[in-house]
Amino acid sequence: MNPTRDTPLRIGTRSSPLALAQAEMAKVALVTAHGWEEAAVLLVPMLSSGDKVQDRPLAEIGGKALWTKELERALLNREIDIAVHSMKDVETVRSAAFRIAAMLPRADVRDRLIGAESIAALPEGARVGTSSPRRTAQLKALRPDIVTDSIRGNVATRLSKVANGEFDATLLAAAGLDRLGQSGIGAAIDTGEMLPAASQGAIGIDCLADRSEIAALLAPVNHQSTFDCVVAERAFLEALGGTCHSPVAAQAVWEKDALSLKGEILREDGSERQAGAIACQPGDGAAPARLARQLLDAASPELRALFEG
Repeated sequence: MNPTRDTPLRIGTRSSPLALAQAEMAKVALVTAHGWEEAAVLLVPMLSSGDKVQDRPLAEIGGKALWTKELERALLNREIDIAVHSMKDVETVRSAAFRIAAMLPRADVRDRLIGAESIAALPEGARVGTSSPRRTAQLKALRPDIVTDSIRGNVATRLSKVANGEFDATLLAAAGLDRLGQSGIGAAIDTGEMLPAASQGAIGIDCLADRSEIAALLAPVNHQSTFDCVVAERAFLEALGGTCHSPVAAQAVWEKDALSLKGEILREDGSERQAGAIACQPGDGAAPARLARQLLDAASPELRALFEG
């Protein structure tokens, strides 16, 4: 395939401001890598089911698939050639029809606290808006007095809910804020205090597995070290099992000639946390699985049940 103004490469994306910003990053990377004119790549915005339903936690209405299924359907129907996702939103187990063929360089993996300078600085009994089981459990592990409640909507909506006093604070991904030009907002939480969600800060580019010509176009923009780290984190998630209700965090980083993978699982109320780390090589799914088994074996029956059903 040789994209041109008349036959452009079509990028499917959610229509939220953050998703559009991320799709634009993918477009710029492809145009730069191949020397194409800008008109050779076309953004195709779509409204996802997750964007349509804003009054309930994601885990209650279908999980991560709500962010991706419209884009996957468009890929299957050849309405688009590739789709751009926040890797954090991509289901761990997917149909073999799809392939994440490339990932852009990873951004800041940390969460940012909006409304206070630190978790310790939150007032007694502070009401924090979050729909993330991971963030809820981690907050309660650190501050059992904190009250959490569901908050949905795009970044601007969530910020406004804190500004108008509906919540004392909220947590947002630093990467998303940075990509929206709001890097000065909020206090970054060190990963030693709150380990991030698996794949946080990574942008994936999806295509049909049988379209090798598309995968070849994506190869030059793939950031291999990001790809290796995210694959290890996703292997850890897959080995754990669980659902969107299961509080889990993971982060892989390169240390010398191996990946260092940290993972943790928690009870929803933060009363129990099991954490560990393991070294592994890229593409080694056995090591992340061993870490998952280690944490599950150390967990109470109540915590284990969140992942093993």
